[in-house]
Amino acid sequence: MIRAVRAVRVLPLLLLPLLLVSCGTEEAGAGADTGTTADTDTGTAGADKGTGSSADPAELAARAGALGIAPEFVYVTEAPGFAVAQQSVGVFGGDGFHAAYFSQKTHAQFELFVDRGTLTAENCPKTQLGQGSGESVACERDGDAWYRKAGGQHEYALPRDGHVIRLVGDANRLDRAVLREAAEATHHPDAAELAALLPPAPEGTATEPVERGDLPPVGDGAPNNEVGASG
Repeated sequence: MIRAVRAVRVLPLLLLPLLLVSCGTEEAGAGADTGTTADTDTGTAGADKGTGSSADPAELAARAGALGIAPEFVYVTEAPGFAVAQQSVGVFGGDGFHAAYFSQKTHAQFELFVDRGTLTAENCPKTQLGQGSGESVACERDGDAWYRKAGGQHEYALPRDGHVIRLVGDANRLDRAVLREAAEATHHPDAAELAALLPPAPEGTATEPVERGDLPPVGDGAPNNEVGASG
């Protein structure tokens, strides 16, 4: 089941516009307001549609790992008039991913969540929508995605191998067609999108255990600090 949001790392929908107005919107390259639309002719939501060079897996792992995010959960999307708010990018739940997309023109917004789990016909009505409304969830199959509504919010959810990509927004301010288009455009970031989306990993971030050169090959593993008779 999709876990609760870490409040210190994720900006609720109602608070995001206030932060953007007071601090200025910092836009990452992914999902920038370019007017580019996603291809909706395939009928398949959530295809990996990155068009630039693929992000280096080691770089993705380092940047995501520094934030506590599983690298395979990092996704970006595109929607005409929307840009990702860099202030919103962070970890969701244990090692999931969160980002919010905001339109400066209409002030509409939606959030992208990625977390472990799955979504089926059986558990769809029982799985909370967004950050939870306590109301029953209506589920409708749409291609390989689920369209879901509850408590004035609606969502497109795309089950993947071991995780679910979810895009949720206010049903009264965000058209279903916009949300569906954003769902269809979700993909892993290319090199440019990754550079704009996640901060560089701190220098010296270890990706694997450091090999000690002073450990003996046998015994209890204690360092050999012997310096000889003259020491």
